Amino acid sequence: MADLPAHRRPTSTAPRARGTAWRVLTSARLAPWLSLLLGGLLAQTFGRPQIGAWSLLILGAWISLLWADAQRPRAARARRGALLGFSLGLGWFAGGIWWLYISMAVYGGMAPPLAGGALLLFCAYLALYPALAGAVAAALTPPATPQPWPVRSGLGAALILAGSWTLAEWLRGTVFTGFPWLALGYAQVANPLAGYAPVIGQYGVNLVAALAAACLALLTRLSLRGAAISVGLLVALVAGGTQLQTLRWTHPAGAPLTVALLQGDIAQSEKFRPQALPPTLQLYGDWLRTLRADLIVTPETAIPVLPADLDPGFLPGIAQQLRAHHATALVGIPLTRGAEQYTNSVIGLGAAAPYRYDKAHLVPFGEFIPDGFHWFVKLMDMPLGSFARGGFDQPPFVVHGVNIAPNICYEDLFGAQMAQRFRSAASAPNVFANLTNLGWFGNTIVIAQHLEIARMRSLEFQIPGIRATNTGATALIDAHGRVQAELAPYTVGVLSGRVQGYAGLTPFAWLASRYGDWPEVGLAALALFAGWLLRRHRGGTHHHSTSA
Repeated sequence: MADLPAHRRPTSTAPRARGTAWRVLTSARLAPWLSLLLGGLLAQTFGRPQIGAWSLLILGAWISLLWADAQRPRAARARRGALLGFSLGLGWFAGGIWWLYISMAVYGGMAPPLAGGALLLFCAYLALYPALAGAVAAALTPPATPQPWPVRSGLGAALILAGSWTLAEWLRGTVFTGFPWLALGYAQVANPLAGYAPVIGQYGVNLVAALAAACLALLTRLSLRGAAISVGLLVALVAGGTQLQTLRWTHPAGAPLTVALLQGDIAQSEKFRPQALPPTLQLYGDWLRTLRADLIVTPETAIPVLPADLDPGFLPGIAQQLRAHHATALVGIPLTRGAEQYTNSVIGLGAAAPYRYDKAHLVPFGEFIPDGFHWFVKLMDMPLGSFARGGFDQPPFVVHGVNIAPNICYEDLFGAQMAQRFRSAASAPNVFANLTNLGWFGNTIVIAQHLEIARMRSLEFQIPGIRATNTGATALIDAHGRVQAELAPYTVGVLSGRVQGYAGLTPFAWLASRYGDWPEVGLAALALFAGWLLRRHRGGTHHHSTSA
């Protein structure tokens, strides 16, 4: 080496320097912190569809970190995988749902240290699910070696990762009534992978996205030939989504409806104060009496008190004016069921028959108190904190022959539950109407995140969505998940437009209306099992058994 020209020497040390840097980053001391950082970056891709595809690169980097474990004992790999999954999740959820602090500390009246601690504990709980995925994926994946993985082992590792990730995400969206906010599929609504939504739903998109991220990570573990195969699989996934985007499973039904979506921008701190009630009733009452549209929609609990607490002529007077204008309205209002039960509800006004929809999927702590947590709710000052549930297959509100299916706020996170309304062709929705109040969370990214979720529901069912919100995002979404119009958040206004109802069933709607999430769960389990079989195959294990 001493006889070589000086300008030749760096070429032999640069790879070693890069390898040393990678070993430092993947060391037991730094890897969890790097994973935490990647989780924080992953959170920033939600609610920002223009950079949603970056979620694949970030997750791919984390998978590379997960796979960089040279420890032989499976239990040791599982422990490391759980730690990396937990640290990823902690950064992911703390960076993505920090706005929950506002609801507890600012509007819930909880002491700031308690609110911060509660948020951190909740994020830690949610992080258990990526920790589970990391533990399973690490335990079933071959350890890192100086030699490239065989292609079969690499593909098996990618399938194991995608399957375990998606199953853990499904558990997160199901256990204790579920909290699927920030699920990986939602970040894909504006890229080609969204094409899989009407076929296999959000969890299916989640699976494909995790597999695509794993294909990117495989580039660090395979030979040149294997890397080419991995790139080919990635291209096939993207091409498949692009092709599926051209398929139309639903068709226009009926004449387009004119709609007026109301955004009152009532401050959450004022909403339930008695002195704020008259101006609130005047604002929404004037809109409902004077606007000309086939359907007018208010936000969730736009009328914040029970009908018994209103002037006896208030609602009947509005209904009379609506009928005079040949208009109808969906109005958010709390109702009662019996003497002691409240419901978070929507009433239909202006139609020939009375209409009522009761929220079916309630928010823990905000709308019902889980067993054993009454002490926690007593730390906050939230009115109407305990509601009764409605059914998942309540009838639609019919406007000029078009079935309008209301849902309230958080309900549109649960696609399989919304699919229950498609069991009967006669009452199947032609338009989703979401009534929301996100004023609890301030002017934050939560508004854009929820809009992204609503877009996924329109993609899954290929029917349009209309959203009337207190503070945003009040929007019109077409049957292909594209935002056609939107009011600026935290402004007072009316979004007027036209919506074309759609009829028909996507494959996802047909399956989910009959079997819930189980087809998607089965697909994820099949991916996990297929990866395990590839891993067990002698062709996928021989290389490592001889390289010990």
